Amino acid sequence: MIKVYIDGQAGTTGLALEARLLELAKTTAIQWLTISDALRKDVTARKKLMNQADVVFLCLPDEAAKEAVALIDNPEVVIIDASTAHRTNAAWVYGFPELSADQHAKLTVANKIAVPGCHATGFIALVYPLIQKGLIQKSDMLYCHSLTGYSGGGKQMIADYEADQRHPSAAWMYALDLKHKHLPEMKQMTGLETTPLFVPVVVPVNKGMIVSLPLKGRPHQLHAELTAYYAHSSTVKVMDLGVQTSLHIENELAPDALEIYVFGQGEQAVIAARLDNLGKGSSGAAVQCMKVRFGLWNG
Repeated sequence: MIKVYIDGQAGTTGLALEARLLELAKTTAIQWLTISDALRKDVTARKKLMNQADVVFLCLPDEAAKEAVALIDNPEVVIIDASTAHRTNAAWVYGFPELSADQHAKLTVANKIAVPGCHATGFIALVYPLIQKGLIQKSDMLYCHSLTGYSGGGKQMIADYEADQRHPSAAWMYALDLKHKHLPEMKQMTGLETTPLFVPVVVPVNKGMIVSLPLKGRPHQLHAELTAYYAHSSTVKVMDLGVQTSLHIENELAPDALEIYVFGQGEQAVIAARLDNLGKGSSGAAVQCMKVRFGLWNG
């Protein structure tokens, strides 16, 4: 029996996480530690439940997540933080088990796990293997473009779109100060020496994400290396080369899956990752981390 508490259960990520855990509870013994709406901001009540749990999920803004961690004094509690607060903290393990055998091994014993950002998940999945194989150099300046569904913007953005307060075809670039909050983890987890030039775009679909990078390289070689790297992964799949020349963000895919595509000709290529920004890019990744930590998922 795994005792679970979600701090921040009423937010977008918290609600999606609860739905994932309810599905998992059909096959795994889970005991819910719940708090009433009246006590959701009561520090004493939250602290009591957190320290009784086997695993605490934090679905909070960064500063609130840091404050929540300080409330947990039971060293046996596994903390899985979905915020940005701890992703580059050396005391926390980055929650991307497919990255390497070593990363998976660290997660099996970690008590402090930082869930990757959605954009960062796609970027790292593409870049990390190619750096390991020498097809991208750590000194390279990389250019990354990412399309994301509006659900990643939280309750207010979802409400605006679904109430038609924004034009139905509205899409916009943001973080044009080049200070997007996912950049530190994108750089650190890949080992890049230079911060990538990253331009995200919100598009008028509820969920979905396509993260892409242009590269100088032979598409067949890039595809072969990525295919070999993820050959044994059940969640990351490298799609066939040359089958299509376009990619649609709204196409359905398994909620915890990440698909990798390679396009191009000659020595010009575009590599892309497609995922559910609320699945492998958020709550799905958080549940995956719990599964790894409690021996319920091996990759």
